[in-house]
Amino acid sequence: MHLKIRHRTEYRYETPVRYSIQELRLTPPSITGQQIDKWRISTPIKASSSIDTFGNVCSVFVQESPYTSMMLEAEGEVHTQDAFEFKDDAKAVSPFYLLQQTNLTEPNEEMLSYFSSSLPKKNSVDEVLKLATAVQKAIVYVPGQTTFATTAAQSFALKSGVCQDHAHVMLGLCRASNIPARYVSGYFFAEESPNLASHAWIDFCSDIEKGIWTSVDITHACLIDARHIRLAIGRDYYSAAPVKGVRTGGGGEELSATISIQQAP
Repeated sequence: MHLKIRHRTEYRYETPVRYSIQELRLTPPSITGQQIDKWRISTPIKASSSIDTFGNVCSVFVQESPYTSMMLEAEGEVHTQDAFEFKDDAKAVSPFYLLQQTNLTEPNEEMLSYFSSSLPKKNSVDEVLKLATAVQKAIVYVPGQTTFATTAAQSFALKSGVCQDHAHVMLGLCRASNIPARYVSGYFFAEESPNLASHAWIDFCSDIEKGIWTSVDITHACLIDARHIRLAIGRDYYSAAPVKGVRTGGGGEELSATISIQQAP
């Protein structure tokens, strides 16, 4: 598919922000399954780019002049095709590092007990997809009940959440089953479900020696395909977040984000 993407994020503050640092992972890589034709990120001041630990393009900018609103925009065109296997390059983070839980993924005893019959016994596609289906059924997709800071255990207790909650629960269960797994942030093209445009899923390591990872969309309980566009990978949402930052001042914050994904003719 040939997709046109536009992602706009706007912040408004009650009082002036005196100082802030913003970190963006809004640049999709050209890899198996996706080719980036053109891509542009617009920020209030010039950002510097680097490659982070996980190989993501990370753009950072610092604002030292007071402001009460800020606009960030990323847009471009991507050609996608069905692909769900990815091979690490030589400099990639070790799969064994991705066995470690984080505050967002750590499962509690109730979670482990509930999913005990579905936990994968090996890192095969069939076994992991069986677990993905169990998570999808247990955590009903309901927007607005969780935030980026909601943990896997908390969304499990609610029995509801969104794609990032599905991903965090799945990461926790894979890692508890001794299967390396990582968080993937990205976009999902679905004309009938625009609320899914901002999306998240997981990669699990299907061959540790060769560094081969298989991508599974927990929200849809399927392998990823040409509808998915990868932005960044990490241990959890926080290390792969499209936009995050710290600030001094500003008081209350109002955030609005709009994502448009259209199929190009």
